[in-house]
Amino acid sequence: MKSFRADYVFPVYADPIKNGIVTVDDQGRVISVTDHTNPPEGPVEQLSGIICPGFVNTHCHVELSHLKDKIQPHRGLVSFIKDVQAFRNADKGEVLEAIQKADEEMYANGIVAVGDISNSNSSIPVKAASKLYYHTFVETFGFLPQNADEVFNKAVELLNEFKPQSCSITPHAPYSVSKELFKLIRKHSDLGNNLISIHNQECEDENKFYRYKLGGFIELYEHFGMDIGHFKPQARNSLQSIIPLLTNKQKILLVHNTCTNLKDIYFIKRFDRKINWCFCPNANLYIENYLPKIQLFIDQGFNITLGTDSLASNTGLSILSEMVTIQKKFPAISTQKLMEWGTINGAEFLGIDDEKGTLEPGKTPGLNLITGLDGLTLTPESKVRKLV
Repeated sequence: MKSFRADYVFPVYADPIKNGIVTVDDQGRVISVTDHTNPPEGPVEQLSGIICPGFVNTHCHVELSHLKDKIQPHRGLVSFIKDVQAFRNADKGEVLEAIQKADEEMYANGIVAVGDISNSNSSIPVKAASKLYYHTFVETFGFLPQNADEVFNKAVELLNEFKPQSCSITPHAPYSVSKELFKLIRKHSDLGNNLISIHNQECEDENKFYRYKLGGFIELYEHFGMDIGHFKPQARNSLQSIIPLLTNKQKILLVHNTCTNLKDIYFIKRFDRKINWCFCPNANLYIENYLPKIQLFIDQGFNITLGTDSLASNTGLSILSEMVTIQKKFPAISTQKLMEWGTINGAEFLGIDDEKGTLEPGKTPGLNLITGLDGLTLTPESKVRKLV
């Protein structure tokens, strides 16, 4: 049994506790969370900083970890997609070693659970042996209607390779998934594999393409030799165009949302959909050098989570670093709010909130110590240390 006392304890499900004490057993299960006036029996380790639950990273691509430092930043999403495809195929040993290091990096950075995107089986052995909880989103690409059945069947084959690990089939993005493929995924979701994660409005060209069939994606399809004559402009943004293709049986994570606006948010409120937002600000800065208008999403009645994206588009895999970036740009967003986004909200989306996300007796959420704060405000010097 171990007890830790810090300047503040963030249980997340309740208000922060000044001079709080957390006691866990040898398996990391929370025994009690108290204030200093009601200390547990036995020694208490005194720490400076904030104690909080382990972090939940709802968006990552560990299979792209070998691309760290290989893709030039700030060149935009279209160039990024081309570069990923150009560099993607590498020696299997190199890929596996990079995945292992990424897994260890996330563990060291206090992450306890990951929603991970996969297009191959390369991450299966690392995930099977990991200390982290993974849900794998087997990602589909197929913008040509005639290829929908073939693409979907390959996704089912890959999904079966990941089982019995937690996994589901997901569409990549509006601009890379046909209506026909969306419908196949929807039918599959109706059978119970209902967690999906969609890259959403990561750049303005995505909206231009859906509204007017203009912008950088036209050149991207030409680059890949794709005839998109079947696609007609929708006269509305991409998110508004795909919402009717989704179902209320799906738990939907919309990732990035860099160019999502209030009209988009109000539009989806007209539909009965289980929408969750995920922000990966460091990746947005790396690729587009632009951040989403995060303040628009607060208090709109939707769950907000955090992700790191991949090492192809980030310098590290740290949820704390994503929090620091958000709070620097949006100082009105409190550390307490960010903790919710980085812990319980992600756990609820992944369906593991009975064990992760809050410091409640009986749970095994992991225990992090955050240091380098200015009061309760995060700073560029803020660091995380995994206690349990």
